[in-house]
Amino acid sequence: MTTTSLALGPEWLQPDSIISWLGPWALVGLALIIFAECGLLLGFFLPGDSLLFTAGLFAVSEKGIGAPLWLVCLVLIVAAFAGNVCGYYIGRAAGPAIFDKPKSRLFKPKHVARTQEFFDRYGNRAIVLGRFVPVVRTFITVMAGVGQMEAKRYLTYSLIGGVAWAAGVTLLGAVLGQFDFVKNNIELILVLVVFVSLIPIIVEVLRARRKPGAHTA
Repeated sequence: MTTTSLALGPEWLQPDSIISWLGPWALVGLALIIFAECGLLLGFFLPGDSLLFTAGLFAVSEKGIGAPLWLVCLVLIVAAFAGNVCGYYIGRAAGPAIFDKPKSRLFKPKHVARTQEFFDRYGNRAIVLGRFVPVVRTFITVMAGVGQMEAKRYLTYSLIGGVAWAAGVTLLGAVLGQFDFVKNNIELILVLVVFVSLIPIIVEVLRARRKPGAHTA
């Protein structure tokens, strides 16, 4: 499979390079990366959507990743949900200490208030849709914990979003990966995957702004 760089960052962050480098440990490595992106603030730069898509493509190709497609989906769902559980409780436990620093430019109490307003405005859809937005899915889970969102509510919808995201994008890669155009233009397709992942939240924001009395944060 021949690819060229197309706005996907350095070589070591390109999904096909990651999977190839992991070799027989591909599935374990993928699970750890998805866990980090979904639950650890340091994982915001990781290529979640494109990595899932490529994992699905590899799972049904001659290269393979050492596991059947159904097992790949199951492991990645568990990793995504476990990451959210971890991130939520990190935010719940460490949030007050982090956000009480007045000199911090990123972690401020007003950000907690805005996050809570975001959840209140978009409801449970925010938890599910946020899963499909790069960077947002990393921070939203910690912020949910910081904002003391009810654990049962957050984790329930986080699981729904995790199944839809981890299994859905992986299966999409497996299905579309059967076409030569996709296999020969993998980086272009991955850019499109990231773009499409932004559509649900954009639609939701536009819908909210059209409602009477809507305002921006």
